[in-house]
Amino acid sequence: MTTDHADSLADALAGVQRLVRRRLRRELDVSPMRGAQIELLRLVAARPGIGVSAAARELRLANNSVSTLVNQLSGAGYLRRETDPDDRRSAVLLPTPEAGARLAAWASRRAALMREQLERLTVEDREALAAAIPALNRLARNLQEEGERT
Repeated sequence: MTTDHADSLADALAGVQRLVRRRLRRELDVSPMRGAQIELLRLVAARPGIGVSAAARELRLANNSVSTLVNQLSGAGYLRRETDPDDRRSAVLLPTPEAGARLAAWASRRAALMREQLERLTVEDREALAAAIPALNRLARNLQEEGERT
């Protein structure tokens, strides 16, 4: 693939992500969550105790946007906001057991959906996608590292 395919690759990746989320929202028996809510919830589950500012930097969102998401997710019973023991002026974010259950259900169904869709592809297509995974991971890592420098 040449760099001439950059827009096509970005469109394909965004399309797959959008369609997977849409299918999961329809199939899971829970109230729908926006993409940013899911991203924040996944981040807090992966890094319990992360602060609002650090989460905003990680997600490349404004602090007030993350605060709004935290309020929404707290109100829904998925996040707890507690005072940072090292800095009483700051808060840390912690997932609730309900968040863990929701994320586990989401991950399980997402994996099943992807397996179902991969089985519909040819062997050659599945092999091509498997071969692309390391390059896609490097691409994601490069984007993350560049984002951290800015």
